[in-house]
Amino acid sequence: MACFLAVGLLLGKKLTPQQEVATSGGEVRYQKIQEIIHVLDERYVESVDGEELFEKTISDMLHKLDPHSNYIPAEDLKAMNESIEGKFSGVGIRFFIIRDTLCITNVLPYSPAEKSGLFSGDKILSVDKKPIVGSGIKNEDVMSMLKGVAGTKVKLTVLREGKILSKSVVRGSIPVESVIASFMINEDIGYIRINQFSVATSEEFHYASQNLLNQGLKKLIVDLRDNGGGVLTGATEIADEFLSANVAIVETRGEHSREYTYRATKNGSLDDINVAIVINSNSASASEILAGAIQDNDRGTIVGRRSFGKGLVQEDMMLRDGSNLRLTIARYYTPTGRCIQKPYDEGADSYYNDQMERYENGELYKVDSTLFVDSLKFTTPAGKIVYGGGGIMPDIFVPYDTVGNSWYYTELRYSSAFTTFAFDFVEGKRKTWKSVNEFIETFVVSEEILNDFTAFSEEEAGIKLRPSDLEVSESLIKRTIKGEIARQLWVEQGYYRVQTETDTDIQEAIKSLN
Repeated sequence: MACFLAVGLLLGKKLTPQQEVATSGGEVRYQKIQEIIHVLDERYVESVDGEELFEKTISDMLHKLDPHSNYIPAEDLKAMNESIEGKFSGVGIRFFIIRDTLCITNVLPYSPAEKSGLFSGDKILSVDKKPIVGSGIKNEDVMSMLKGVAGTKVKLTVLREGKILSKSVVRGSIPVESVIASFMINEDIGYIRINQFSVATSEEFHYASQNLLNQGLKKLIVDLRDNGGGVLTGATEIADEFLSANVAIVETRGEHSREYTYRATKNGSLDDINVAIVINSNSASASEILAGAIQDNDRGTIVGRRSFGKGLVQEDMMLRDGSNLRLTIARYYTPTGRCIQKPYDEGADSYYNDQMERYENGELYKVDSTLFVDSLKFTTPAGKIVYGGGGIMPDIFVPYDTVGNSWYYTELRYSSAFTTFAFDFVEGKRKTWKSVNEFIETFVVSEEILNDFTAFSEEEAGIKLRPSDLEVSESLIKRTIKGEIARQLWVEQGYYRVQTETDTDIQEAIKSLN
């Protein structure tokens, strides 16, 4: 029996060598990583966090494939999902930490905070009896205290006009808006700004565009500047609003995923609306899908500067420990067939430093003709020449606007001076203006307000006045003050109402539509 058993095991091993080798090869590689980390943990000159090192190893391995494949630890996954889904459970306030105190800058309409009687301008002193006043307070700590399971209560102690109040707020579902501003610039031109693409973005966009149509919309500016992308279908569904039935929007192709072409349906409500898409070097991924679909189908005008150049599609795969593998599974191609993914064969650092190189080589100020390579040339149905190989090239190039910039203004912009001054300024004035239109038309940043601001910035933020720089940047500083005050009162809607009046990209888009 022993002989028969030995012979049987030997034959079995010889008859299944490939499976054995494949399994042992994978196990050996995994064991090697474990062994190295164990040795580092036991013998390295300093203490090593083996778990952290292992996860870093995974991330580095994925980044060797391409810059966008990534490993997301379980603890970071919740915040990522909130961005994708476009909602989270919380109380519904915007806040800013001013002088070591948590100040409510805005209460979202119909939110739990509004229902419980919280107002913009209130200062929160404690959350569930835990004081949150002092130099150690951080945004992420406050967020973790205010967020929670929908339906649970959080007790707040609030300071309002010298009085201390107690408020009990029942947490609820709070939307993370991706369409952050929409309004009519004039009688027939509307403006919509999208800052990311989530599951809810196309619905938000549809609601905003219908509202503008009711106000007489004939032409539309879609602002995608600094929009790093997000959910692919958010972009395809918005493109569908502008395109005729069955027109191609984007195609995805991958070695291990089937080719698929997203096409427009007959449900679009903006088929006859002239459109201009505004982009810059931070417009990426889903932003480029939308811009590419409009450009390649000769449906509108692209205005601004060359986009980022991300043409890779990722898929999220949940791992058993709750972490997430975000893996590149395909490339996307615009309707003319071009791939706009920029090269990444020199590594992730070089890939992301491309943004700085554009600034240094002057591409932000004039068109770089070296990017127009014949091998990357494509033709739209109307005969327009477009190029692949690294982002969406705009139809109308607009140089980056540096008018009014100075070191003094840069210092102010990177500090909390504008936001803090605006918060203080609107105290007791929040009901002075009935609407943002009235504010835009009647409010002027006077010399007195400007002087108050420069003195405030020096005292509160430690930014010393530079008279020569102030002379250069005066109009820009005044416009930013007005915009931040409008943001305190009407959130992003107010801020962009102020900014679009002098924004060179937007003004060029208006010209193209006219």
